[in-house]
Amino acid sequence: MTVSTAIARLNAADQDFARHLDHLLSWESVSDDAVNQRVLDIIKAVRERGDAALVEFTQRFDGVDATSINDLILDRARLELALTRITPVQREALEKAANRVRIYHERQKQDSWQYTEADGTVLGQKVTPLDRAGLYVPGGKASYPSSVLMNAIPAKVAGVAEVVMVVPTPRGEVNELVLAAACIAGVDRVFTLGGAQAVAALAYGTESVPQVDKIVGPGNIYVATAKRHVFGQVGIDMIAGPSEILVVCDGQTDPDWIAMDLFSQAEHDEDAQAILVSPDAEFLDRVAASIDKLLPTMERAEIIEKSINGRGALIQVRDMQQAIEVANRIAPEHLELSVADPQAWLPQIRHAGAIFMGRHTSEALGDYCAGPNHVLPTSGTARFSSPLGVYDFQKRSSIIFCSEQGASELGHTASVLARGESLTAHARSAEYRILNEKGN
Repeated sequence: MTVSTAIARLNAADQDFARHLDHLLSWESVSDDAVNQRVLDIIKAVRERGDAALVEFTQRFDGVDATSINDLILDRARLELALTRITPVQREALEKAANRVRIYHERQKQDSWQYTEADGTVLGQKVTPLDRAGLYVPGGKASYPSSVLMNAIPAKVAGVAEVVMVVPTPRGEVNELVLAAACIAGVDRVFTLGGAQAVAALAYGTESVPQVDKIVGPGNIYVATAKRHVFGQVGIDMIAGPSEILVVCDGQTDPDWIAMDLFSQAEHDEDAQAILVSPDAEFLDRVAASIDKLLPTMERAEIIEKSINGRGALIQVRDMQQAIEVANRIAPEHLELSVADPQAWLPQIRHAGAIFMGRHTSEALGDYCAGPNHVLPTSGTARFSSPLGVYDFQKRSSIIFCSEQGASELGHTASVLARGESLTAHARSAEYRILNEKGN
C-alpha cells in the first residue's frame, strides 16, 4: 500500500487567506432527496406497523435473522455476561474511565432554588430529570464503548429513571465491549436496532420499544436525517458533523506528537478535519515531515491520507496572538493548546468544544478517560453550543408564588403592559387581584 500526503499550507498573511480558510472549513451535512425520502418512509412504517416494521428493517438492512422483536432485545443478564467475556484489563479500563466521567459530571448537577421577596412573593426554579432517554450507539466494526459511557453516565447522574440503548448488530456481530460499557454505565434496556428505524422507534414508541424524551448519540447519515425529522417529537443532542482537531503550537512540542494528534482525528473518516496553527514556519515543515514518516505505520493510513489531503491544513500565523484569533474563527470541536503556558492564553479562547491544555494533554485522553464529555459541537457550532452534559438530561421549571400584596403590586404593572398589547383578558385577570380594585 502506498500512501502520501499533500496537506494544504496556508499563511494568515496572504491576502486571500480568509477565502481559503472558509473553503477549507466548509462542510454541509445535507441529505440528498433519496436519503431523505427513504428515512421518511422508514419513520412512517415504524409509526404504522411498530415492532413488525422494526423486525423487517433489521432483517433487510442489518442481515440479522430475527423472527420477532424478542430476538432484538438484550436483558440485563446479557449485559452482565458481557462483563465476564471481556478481558480483566478491558474491564478495569472501562470502570476507571466510567468513574472519572461520573465524578466530573457530578459537578454539573443543577439544584432547584427559590428566593422570597420582601412582600412574601416566592420565585424560583425547579430542576427535574427527564423520565426516559434514548441512546443511539453505532454497531458492528464502528463500535465505540467510550460513547456509551459519555452518553449514558450524564443521564444517570442527572437522575433519568430509564436509559434505553439501541445498537445495530450487522450480520449478528455483537461487540462485547459495548455491552459491557452499557452494563457499567447503568443502561436499563438494550435493543439491537439501528438506522432510521431505531430513531423512529425511540421517538414514537412501539409495542416493545418505549418512547423516550430525548435521543442522544452519533450515527450515520440515515440516523442524522432521522434525528432531524423527529426533533420536536423528542429532544435531540445535536446533528454532529465530522470530527475535528485544531492544534495551536508554539513550535516547541515534538513534531511526531503533533502529527499523531492530527492523525487521531483524521483516522475517524475521510471527512474528518485536522489543522495545525503555528507562528513557526520551520516547525510546520518538521510536522509535515513527521506526517509523511508516520503515515505508512498507521492501520487506517488510507483514511488518514484522504482526510489530511482533503480537509487538513498547516497554517502559518504572525504570532501566538494571531493563532488564537484563527482558533476562535474556526471554533473547533477539539482545541489543543500545545504551548509553554496554556493558562495564559485560555482567557482569550472564546469558541471551542473542549480545550486540551499543554504539551502532554493529547485529545485522545479526552475521548476516553479524562472525565469531561467527548460529545462536542462540530462544524463551528462551538460558537453557540456546549458539550453534552448532565444539563442536557434535566429540565427547568419556573416557580412563581405571589403573596396577596405581591399580586396586587405586580397586577398594576401587568395591567399596563397587557392593555398596551390589547390583551384585555390578561389585564383584567391581573386587575382582579389588585387590592381594593376587584374588577373594571
